Order: sequence, then structure tokens, then C-alpha cells
Amino acid sequence: MVLSKKDNYTGIILALVTVVIWSGNYVVARGISSQVPPITLAFLRWGTASICILPIAWKKFVPERRAVVKHGWYLFTVAFTGICLFNTFIYIAGHYTAAINLALLGTTSAPIFAIILAMIFLGERMTGLRFSGMLLCITGILLLLSRGSWSQLGRFRFETGDLWILASAFAFAIYNTLIRKKPAGISPLTLLMVIFVTGALILLPACLLEMPHYPPIHWTRGIVEAILYLGIGNSVIGFLCWNLAISRIGAGRTVLFANLIPIFSTIEAVIFLGEPFTTIHLLSGVLVIGGLTVANLKK
Repeated sequence: MVLSKKDNYTGIILALVTVVIWSGNYVVARGISSQVPPITLAFLRWGTASICILPIAWKKFVPERRAVVKHGWYLFTVAFTGICLFNTFIYIAGHYTAAINLALLGTTSAPIFAIILAMIFLGERMTGLRFSGMLLCITGILLLLSRGSWSQLGRFRFETGDLWILASAFAFAIYNTLIRKKPAGISPLTLLMVIFVTGALILLPACLLEMPHYPPIHWTRGIVEAILYLGIGNSVIGFLCWNLAISRIGAGRTVLFANLIPIFSTIEAVIFLGEPFTTIHLLSGVLVIGGLTVANLKK
């Protein structure tokens, strides 16, 4: 696929905007994970997103509804993998596994899965530069997670939640591959509206089954603000930018930007949570950004 300079730059900017928004997902979810059950949190997020996007996308949806019905199974699969499984598995994993397992498996396995699937099903090539960039990104993530001590990574052990994270990463890789095959008769806005609503409806029965096993939610202003952020920022704005990035620079290249999420999460934690910023954070950030630069070079 030959890209124009405008599409290339636009795709990169959209991918960067998305990872900045998505990086806040971990900061926000960390604060309310003990107050809101995982599937309920996922349902509230996508339910909020559906309510927000419906009035915006309805005019687009009406003339495209026949195309939506025609490609119903495609849209269902996209909603099931990208909406139902991806974030729900992350929220579930957070109740079972350590933070190092969560970040390590999630940030390194998703791009690898996505690149492999893009090569198999989309015919995207694994160039030497892309492979080198991917290795640099993974090295930066490992450095950040190890905090400069490889012995900490040596203590890494698979736990129950690790399987949830691997499943989440694989679901996200499938989503990225499917989005690249979006039917021409369906606009990005209609696509988001349909998969948000479909995903929320699929999650609803699981949410109702989960409720009796957890204490009732004690609603506070902080919880409401967190759900609004997840529903509007992480979902509506984030997914729209991500899908547009994939349509411009491809699934394999776009998913590499996900490696920036822990970097931006660290910056946000410093700003909003007062956590310290160290030399390790700086070095890992340089490696990840350098990896992304190398992976996006044409020659």
C-alpha cells in the first residue's frame, strides 16, 4: 500500500492522540477497580459511550442501515473482540495478577499478535525497519517494567490473570485486523455507533449475572467522572482516532504506537498522582519513541 505524506502524518498524529487518551484508562481504572466490578465497569463504559454517540451518528446511520444489516456478522465480531473482550479482560485481570505481569504481557504481546495477524490476513510486510523498531519498543517496555533491574523480570511468574491479559491482547489484535477490512459502505462514525451499542448489549447479561457476587456500588462524584472519562474520552474519541489511524497507516504500524501507553501512563501518574519520575522512565521513553520512529521509516 502506497501512502501519501498527508495520510502518513495524519495517521501518526491520530495514533498518538489515541494513546495519550487511552493511557489514562489505567490511571482512572486503578482508582475505582475496588469500587466497581470489572464487567459492570465495562458495561457502564460502553453504555455511556453508546448514549453519547447515538445522537451524533444517527444521521449517518440511517442511510447506511442496509449496509449495516448486510455486514451484520462482521460488525458483531468487531464489537465482540474490540468492545466486549478487550477491555473487559483487562479489568478482570486486574483482580488476579500483579501490575508487572499486567503491563508486560499487555504492552508487548498485543503489537506482536497484531503484526502477525496483519501479515497473514492483510498481506502487510514485516520489513527490517519495522522488526527493528518493534524490538526497540519491547526493550524500552522491559526497561521500564524492570526499573533497571533484570532480576525483577526474573521473578516474573505466570498467574491466573496473565491468561486474561494474553486473551485481551489477542482480542485487540483481531480487532485491529478486522477494522482494516471495514466495508466501504459504512462510515467510521456509523461503525463506532453500531459496535458500541452491540458491545454494550452483549455485556448487559454478563453484568446482571455479576452483580449478586459483588457489593453494591456506592456512587460518588469521582466514580461518575471516571465512567464519563472512560465512556467519552477512551471510547468515543479514542476509538474514532484509532480506527482512522488504521485506515491511513495500516494495522501493523498503528498498533506499534500502543507501546507508548505505559510511557504516557507514567507521565500522567507523575502529574495526577505525584509519583516520582526517574532516569529509567526517561531512558525507556527514548527507546520506545526511537523504536516507533524506526518502524515508521520508509527507508
